Amino acid sequence: MSITTTDTALLRLLQLSSASLPVGGYAFSQGLEFAVEAGWVTDLAGAREWLSVQLLESIAGVDCPLLLRCHRALQVDGAAAGENHELAYWNQYTLACRETRELRLTDTATGAALMRLLTQLDIVQTHLDGDVSFVAAFAVAAYHWQLNEEAAMLGFVWSWLENQVAAATKLVPLGQTQAQQLIGELQREVPTAIQRARQLEDHDLGAGLPMLAIASARHETQYSRLFRS
Repeated sequence: MSITTTDTALLRLLQLSSASLPVGGYAFSQGLEFAVEAGWVTDLAGAREWLSVQLLESIAGVDCPLLLRCHRALQVDGAAAGENHELAYWNQYTLACRETRELRLTDTATGAALMRLLTQLDIVQTHLDGDVSFVAAFAVAAYHWQLNEEAAMLGFVWSWLENQVAAATKLVPLGQTQAQQLIGELQREVPTAIQRARQLEDHDLGAGLPMLAIASARHETQYSRLFRS
């Protein structure tokens, strides 16, 4: 995977994918908290398997290909104040793919936070009615900062991965060295995930991860929680 970008765009990519971006991604475990509570994930190997399946199925089958479509919609119609109908379509499609209230809230809360930030930074954005997916908001930011679609997908995956490893570090728990080991191992799977996302046709979009959906739904009523639902 080869990514060519300017120094300015690279700095913007680092900014957009940083854990310090004030969108609140750190507040959500995306079902991992219940998976740990239920004993499905108990150690480094379990955390690696849990996140690897999500990366190669859900992120590669839903988030990345939809980010790609949102980014391309902006390239065609721009990010002016008027409504971009194709972007609006893919935004709603993304939200429809969220199988639980927790997963939808993760998407809409971080999406709303990023859109507010873009407004505060005086970034022109396409008008989107109703809830905005983090995927669509990320595409708007990437388009404005002139990040190509490959860089945008890479930054999005890194943002997800860093937040999920941080959650696993607290929940499993993992040591700091184990967390870095986990990041390093999962990084090797990122090019495969992005390549798969590029190959999917519209009718192929989607993912079915029953255990993730069950964990996320059960987290909504979990007695003691560190993370939001």
